[in-house]
Amino acid sequence: MTRQHHLRGVLLASIACMLWGISGVAASTLFTLNHHVTALWLTQIRMISAGAILLIWGQLIHAQPFQIWRQRATGLRVISYGLLGLVPVQLCYFEAVKFGNAPIATIIQFLGPFIISIYYFLFKHMTPTRPEGIGMVMAFVGTLLIVTHGHLTSLAISPVVLIWGGLSAIGVATNTLIPRPLLPKFGAMAVTGWGLFVAGICLNVFGPLWRVHVTLTAAEWGLVLLIIIFGTVIPFLMFAHALGYILPTTASLLDAFEPLSATVFSVIFLNVQLTTFDLVGGALIILAVMVLSLNGRKMMNFFRRRRAET
Repeated sequence: MTRQHHLRGVLLASIACMLWGISGVAASTLFTLNHHVTALWLTQIRMISAGAILLIWGQLIHAQPFQIWRQRATGLRVISYGLLGLVPVQLCYFEAVKFGNAPIATIIQFLGPFIISIYYFLFKHMTPTRPEGIGMVMAFVGTLLIVTHGHLTSLAISPVVLIWGGLSAIGVATNTLIPRPLLPKFGAMAVTGWGLFVAGICLNVFGPLWRVHVTLTAAEWGLVLLIIIFGTVIPFLMFAHALGYILPTTASLLDAFEPLSATVFSVIFLNVQLTTFDLVGGALIILAVMVLSLNGRKMMNFFRRRRAET
């Protein structure tokens, strides 16, 4: 792997993460402009449209996305991935954005990797390493600063935002763990495409799209298209392509661009006011995830040794 390829991967992953952050800002803008737009409606439109685009693209490049349905077990896992992984990571995130703002929602969602560490500790009996422990303490302190602004007897953000943001962080964990067995065989494009499409269709149980009449201006439709194309399809393809040039641990470090871009663009374009506690807390959470990611290679080696032993 040449240095040029490594730089290309870093650039692709960085841009993808920034686009994900910008999509949160676009959603916040849309919720402000049109109060009839709900997080559920926007999530349905985003999932169905982006999923269909990825599946059509996969079919055109002969990725054979329909192979995943030939076995009942893989089909059920895709459905689980959509409902238990993608729904909380997208719907709950948009709910947090709607009731709060994009920077806070994105930073809380960024706690997802620590949910994964807790999962391995509780169910796989894998004791956290020292870097993981340090990262968890940093993440806890950062979250506490954002939630309380230093006043431990009261909340500085709405409990609704905290609940939706926490659910989206859990969604990050399930979104990572559930599809893992499918990716080597079927590829990220088919797995993500079907997960998005199935989840979007299933969400009609809670609010059928054909019964919702939302009138949007041309500018508002532009924001919806931005969220679908530049906030979902393009960054996914860029990030998947970047993993061919850089290590997953490097890619996870670059995820920090998502909350950073959400914060910067919210302050510039939406005039969102963040306190010193928000900034310091967000910085601690981002640094904590970096500590966890830097130790990722040791974690993977540990998991391989445990698997070999058992």
